Amino acid sequence: MRATSLQAIALSAAIALTIPIALAQSESEHSTPNTIARGAGTTIIEGGTGKAGGFLPVETTIAFHVERTSAGGVTGDFECLALLPGAATGSGSGQFTVNAMYVTGQIKTAVVAGDTVTLSGTAEITGLGAGTNVPFTLIVKSGGPGATAQLTTNGSVELVFHEVLLEGKFEVFPGRHEER
Repeated sequence: MRATSLQAIALSAAIALTIPIALAQSESEHSTPNTIARGAGTTIIEGGTGKAGGFLPVETTIAFHVERTSAGGVTGDFECLALLPGAATGSGSGQFTVNAMYVTGQIKTAVVAGDTVTLSGTAEITGLGAGTNVPFTLIVKSGGPGATAQLTTNGSVELVFHEVLLEGKFEVFPGRHEER
């Protein structure tokens, strides 16, 4: 009977320790009421570098988040690193190691329409389209692999990138839009 009592106490302790951990994990998976949109993942740019660039594939790592502020505006960040393969064909052609472009920006507006959000702001850009305080717009459709994003940068030349999510998730929370 003593072993059974000890087992019951051990089981009760394990359950008591597990419940707060499970609740914390569950809460972290949900957005706060202030979250307008968020996401991260790996994308491929439709058409790659295009005909002028030899049709090399371009893979990006993208991340963004935007929240409503207590003052009624929005705040958020956007990051995008675009990589090219080290070689056009053969060995290295599937290894994305060459930095083509890096965008790091502050989101200033967010407009939600159904499962799509349009984010805009200014960014620092290195590589293709390099510049400081370059206006950008990111249009994101909610979803997992197959979801889309379109990045437009308006530096000295307008650049438009159509991206398809390969891994990751984009989330848009309808009814939560603000402009700053």
